[in-house]
Amino acid sequence: MEIVQLFQAGGTFMYPILLVLAIGLAISIERFIYLTKVQSKTNTVWSELTPMLQALDFQRAARFTAEIKTPLANVLNFGFIRQQEDKSREVIEASMEEGIMDEMPKLTQRTHYLATFANIATLLGLLGTIIGLIQAFTAVAQADPAEKADLLSASISVAMNTTAFGLIAAIPLLLMHSYLVTKTAHLVDSIEKSSLKALNLMVRD
Repeated sequence: MEIVQLFQAGGTFMYPILLVLAIGLAISIERFIYLTKVQSKTNTVWSELTPMLQALDFQRAARFTAEIKTPLANVLNFGFIRQQEDKSREVIEASMEEGIMDEMPKLTQRTHYLATFANIATLLGLLGTIIGLIQAFTAVAQADPAEKADLLSASISVAMNTTAFGLIAAIPLLLMHSYLVTKTAHLVDSIEKSSLKALNLMVRD
């Protein structure tokens, strides 16, 4: 209830801050669901692919990765294509690295917006407070001297609400940004580790 009262007392700038928060939360939820699904699929693909690689059945493994559209499968498919062409380890490794670079934008897209939205929410809160203070001092200048102190304190209290709400919006967005960046980094590490294991089995010196 206190947040609702704070919002109602904050004025016009509360609405753009709320919009920024809503968009940021929508992106956070979408990215969390996407990354969780990709991580699950990555684990499943690797567990199914490992026996094929250990059996050195690379043709079957190549068919398997070609049929599945996941980041790990796409990266490994780059390597299998080069491996079937009897390319060197360096060529296969470079091809896999190219595959990882192709997949990275899909894993990281929109996450960086969360930090931007957090900054925007904070700045909107500060802007709302400054404009509120300007309006408050303008109103107090024309008020009755006996009422100036009470009117000024009430006006400042209302103006500060936008800064408070801006921070309320910014803090969870920053936390979600940090969490998703870490989650993405772990996923990329997992893909790179699996790719290296596959490469070592594809090319044995």
